[in-house]
Amino acid sequence: MVRLIGLAFFKLIPNIMKDKVILVEMLYEKAEQYTKTTLELYKLKTIDKVTDVFATVASRIAILVVFALFFILLTVGLALYLGELLGKTYYGFFALSLFYAVFGLVLIAVRKKWLEDKMNDYLINQIFKEKKNASN
Repeated sequence: MVRLIGLAFFKLIPNIMKDKVILVEMLYEKAEQYTKTTLELYKLKTIDKVTDVFATVASRIAILVVFALFFILLTVGLALYLGELLGKTYYGFFALSLFYAVFGLVLIAVRKKWLEDKMNDYLINQIFKEKKNASN
């Protein structure tokens, strides 16, 4: 009788092991799918951030170009006006060139504090800002 119970038990062991192998395979497949899904989510989030930052920077560059053109034309007009006041047209251009040279030297002196740090802060804020959902 004990021998029959022992044999029946040993016949059940392969079935139990087969069930465990199936469970481990299922667990492995789910973990693999979870990893792929998580990786895809990170890819999509990265693409979203990059496009968001690029769109913001591109729109600001477009606005900067428009203001630069305005400023160039204003400078030419001002140089012509100053040249008329000073007696020779090229004197006006020389006067504005001197002004811009001084202004450029001042910008070089304070570029770290005013320009680089501000630009770094802006880009970091753009990268890490949370996007608002349309449903909220």
